[in-house]
Amino acid sequence: MMETLNLLLFVVEAIAYFVLMVTLLHFRHRLGLGVFLTALGVMHFMETYLAAVFYVSLPFGDVSPGSSVFFSGKLMMILMLYLQEDAATVRQPIYGLFLGNLLTVGIAWVLQLHQPLQISTNHTPDVDFLKEMGWLMVWGTALLYVDSLGIILLYEKLGDFFRRRVVLRFLISGFVLLTFDQIGFFAALHYFLDVPIAAFWGGWKAKMLAVCLYAAMFAFYEYRIRRIGAAGAARSISDVFGDLTFRERYNDLLERTGRDMLTGVYDRTRMEMEAPLMLLEALKQGSFATVLIIDADHFKDVNDGYGHLQGDEVLKAIAARLGTTLRSSDRVFRFGGEEFVAVCPGTDHEEGLLLAERLRWTIATSVKTPDDRPVTVSIGVATADEDGVDFTAVLTAADGRLYAAKKSGRNCVVGRSGVVKLS
Repeated sequence: MMETLNLLLFVVEAIAYFVLMVTLLHFRHRLGLGVFLTALGVMHFMETYLAAVFYVSLPFGDVSPGSSVFFSGKLMMILMLYLQEDAATVRQPIYGLFLGNLLTVGIAWVLQLHQPLQISTNHTPDVDFLKEMGWLMVWGTALLYVDSLGIILLYEKLGDFFRRRVVLRFLISGFVLLTFDQIGFFAALHYFLDVPIAAFWGGWKAKMLAVCLYAAMFAFYEYRIRRIGAAGAARSISDVFGDLTFRERYNDLLERTGRDMLTGVYDRTRMEMEAPLMLLEALKQGSFATVLIIDADHFKDVNDGYGHLQGDEVLKAIAARLGTTLRSSDRVFRFGGEEFVAVCPGTDHEEGLLLAERLRWTIATSVKTPDDRPVTVSIGVATADEDGVDFTAVLTAADGRLYAAKKSGRNCVVGRSGVVKLS
């Protein structure tokens, strides 16, 4: 009876964790990505502590929810963060956790030099435990770094075999990397805390169950929420604080100025004012900036075959996918007709090609005509300063590559070295 109850609680914990973290990730453009990253990081100590000392009995063995539910969820959230943003963003929480845990170990060593007072008879400071936990967290974060790289690389590699099976790739990647993690982290638990070998198999089975739960919820989110609700998610949530001051109202009005009335993205006038400054600022900082030109393929056929109102719906759907796939630091502009321009500061050419391919794939698999035919786009990619040091030069290079993409059969990405082939 107790094992069944623990299993039910295990499932509830996994669902609650996923719902909370995906909500923060989904609304990152409004709340800020920092909210999601902070929530991801603050649980690391609890995850490690629970994995060290807190175990419950499930029908298939003794399990720590800290490792099986929360750490497994964190790794799957990192993969989802990569799918929504990019590898550069994913590195930030990993580096932060690793350095923070090293600091914890260092502080524990310094604290041992003190002679602490016995303030309360019921609580004795245990610096050795803090140091022990610190080393466990350092080891766990080092594993997390390897896990994060591995799960991303494996997910991309599986695209060679299951290009359109996103959920299957998500599931297999979780199975493989959490098996690797279970071996690595359990070795540390066994060494530092003498956790018995029998707990290894229970923990591994629990992680596999957690991956199945997270993959099922990911499938629901991917196909029922993010794609169908992308247009709504791209719009701002009503915020009561937006009505509190005149300055906030003024900033909101300024933000709305220069928007394309149909799609809601910035218009060409706003692009001509802001894009050159974005490139200039990136080059001043010694970084790159990549420009993408995205053009809907055979868009005239959509207008002629289904009418201009349906054509407008297709443009709005494309704009929505651009808004939810690009990062918060990127800017999207409607260049004219069925063309959009994305300016991506801090993005080199290879990263820009990967981002463009993800955009192309997302649109091809989620935007459809009224008779359920896929809508595709062609994308030209150019990067400052390699393709020019001013926006006009880079835009011209991207436009030439867009023309090459059209000549190459459409529904493809063309960069400096030609048509991108990821599979």
